[in-house]
Amino acid sequence: MPLIQLVIALVVVGVLLWLINTYIPMDGKIKQILNVVVVIAVVLWLLQVFGIFSGTGNINVG
Repeated sequence: MPLIQLVIALVVVGVLLWLINTYIPMDGKIKQILNVVVVIAVVLWLLQVFGIFSGTGNINVG
């Protein structure tokens, strides 16, 4: 993935999160949970893009 697409994706996610936090009335705890979930998802996505985290496809139980 080219660097410019990566930056654009991060900006879009950031702007969407800001819009949700600013214009959608929610309890503070729900906003905090939403922010944490989005940040964790973005960090996992970035790790996968850079090849550091390969996902959960190779996990076997038992």
